[in-house]
Amino acid sequence: MKLNEILQLAGAKKPRKRVGRGSGSGMGKTSGRGHKGRGQRAGITARLGYEGGQNPLIARSPRRGFSNYQFQKPSQIVNLCDLDARFEDGARVDAEALVQARLIHDPSVPIKVLAKGEMTKKLTVVAAKFSGQATAKIEAAGGSCEQA
Repeated sequence: MKLNEILQLAGAKKPRKRVGRGSGSGMGKTSGRGHKGRGQRAGITARLGYEGGQNPLIARSPRRGFSNYQFQKPSQIVNLCDLDARFEDGARVDAEALVQARLIHDPSVPIKVLAKGEMTKKLTVVAAKFSGQATAKIEAAGGSCEQA
């Protein structure tokens, strides 16, 4: 087998389109760009969804409802089962301890403790928020909850 004997699959390599080479080529005169306007000019492309100056679909469609998404305050969630598994009895669990235990990423973002799982150890938990059940479970185990 020689390199010059290897055949390519049909259609694998399309020939280059030669524009502006006479009317017989099918791509003469305006070179496939039509007459006048934005599409004929060089270096200009329309943004996605542009409808030629007509009011776009997104602007024509009605706005409905209201979203509180922009007002949300992000918090990092920590479950009781994770605290029970990662910390020793009598430990103080604050943001720095949670970062060391790899339960949260950023100590500056508020922490919320949720009641998933059971609490068997006496821990002092420091967080911005606690669910009602989480507070009850921590205090039932002999621990305490402190607001950060």
